[in-house]
Amino acid sequence: MPPPAPTVESDSRIGLRHWLILALVQVTTLTFGMTITATNVVLPQMKGALSATQDQIAWVVTFYLVAAAVGTPLTGWMAGWLGWRRLMVWTLTGFTVSSALCGLAGSLETLVPARVAQGFFGAPLMPLGQAVLLATFPRHMHPLVLMLWGVGGVMGPVLGPLVGGTVAELADWRWAFFVMVPLGMVSIAIASVSLGDQERGTSGKLDWVGFGALAIAVSAAQLMLDRGHRLDWFDSTEIVVEAVVAALGLYVFVVHTLTARKPFLSPGMFTDRNFTLGILMAFAMGTLSYTPIVLFPPLLQDLRNYPDAIVGYLMSARGIGNFLSFLVVVQFTRYNAKLALGTGILCQVLAGWAMARLDINMSSFDVFWTNLLQGFGFGLAYTPMTALAFSTLAPRYITEGSAVFNLMRNFGSSLFISISVLVLVRSTAANYAGLSELVSPFNEALRDPAVAGSWTTETASGLAALSAELRRQAQMVGYLNAFWLFTVTALLSLPLVCLFSRPTRAR
Repeated sequence: MPPPAPTVESDSRIGLRHWLILALVQVTTLTFGMTITATNVVLPQMKGALSATQDQIAWVVTFYLVAAAVGTPLTGWMAGWLGWRRLMVWTLTGFTVSSALCGLAGSLETLVPARVAQGFFGAPLMPLGQAVLLATFPRHMHPLVLMLWGVGGVMGPVLGPLVGGTVAELADWRWAFFVMVPLGMVSIAIASVSLGDQERGTSGKLDWVGFGALAIAVSAAQLMLDRGHRLDWFDSTEIVVEAVVAALGLYVFVVHTLTARKPFLSPGMFTDRNFTLGILMAFAMGTLSYTPIVLFPPLLQDLRNYPDAIVGYLMSARGIGNFLSFLVVVQFTRYNAKLALGTGILCQVLAGWAMARLDINMSSFDVFWTNLLQGFGFGLAYTPMTALAFSTLAPRYITEGSAVFNLMRNFGSSLFISISVLVLVRSTAANYAGLSELVSPFNEALRDPAVAGSWTTETASGLAALSAELRRQAQMVGYLNAFWLFTVTALLSLPLVCLFSRPTRAR
């Protein structure tokens, strides 16, 4: 078996090829991140153009997430089979072609398979890019290159709705997919000249049992999380079946990994303390990544009647916070990575606490600064988290470890969004029922015209207005409960920071 090609870890000279690699990884990560969120903005247009129901058009997102979840853990084995250059070129080619096919789709039956291909081919882009950077650049440059890579990883999902909404408004929904094509073609050209055949021939035979069990587990879990709130969770037979299948798949995967001679994922990488803590922290950071972006737009639109354009501007505060964090995160990480990570998480705790204390009369400034702080904290925590997780991991595990790292982050995001929506829906229903008990002809407040206004139990219109206000107040409490959950989750992740071991001084 030929040894992997030498990397810059053994040769600290940095040349043009290394900066081309960094540019390649930035562009591919940004493109994939935009793809995740840009489609959500154009779903209403797609629904009308393809004559689909709300549940049918949701499959466009669901199957994409399932395909990406299946493809992500396969990255390490494919890198060992094909090598960096072939895997990156083939992956980018498949992603670019499938993006074009999504834009050309004339029916839901052709769009869904194209989205599956887009998710599967796009899945290796982030873990492979992260692994290439860590293996190519010397360790003392890891904070810098991870910060630059993080620009794409963090800003892609933020820019996706802005780009998707803009091109859909100027043209139509198809251009939300077509804009990915030139970016993919440029990336293919850069990958062809900058990457080598590192890791090729090192993977061996694929462990189909381990891969199959893991694929079934993550697919069933992703389906359950994505469809649970629409099907009322475990009151639905489908959700129960998916939960059982996910649990069985995970059980088979764990048992097989511990007993097989050459399992799909190498157990040796989990013996590294920092890496194991890193994937737990990645899961926690995934839970904190998209929750405010998911909760604030409907809150502002439904309860405060904000127009879509203003909501978009307010949500851009998170991106501004990310950019501000990039100005200090490299120096902070080099000074003390654990302190930088803890400070970033603490900023998110404070942002969540402030969000949970908002009321229904919140101002635009309240929304802006809380999202700015949350974005700053996330950007400040992401680079040291990644640097610490891979600081002591053996080089032979880096690509495989990057796949697991990103899989856990994505799964944490999906899980927490579903839980947050569940808290919102259940809290709204419970609080509406509680507030409704106060509505009666004997309530003195409702008999005072100065307090009640148009709310009255005497007329149908007055009762409808009162019911609408009760639902509005109940929903606000539901959102606040979801923000409290965000705050507690961030707070509980803080002790993990203390458990990381201090990496050896970079060369």
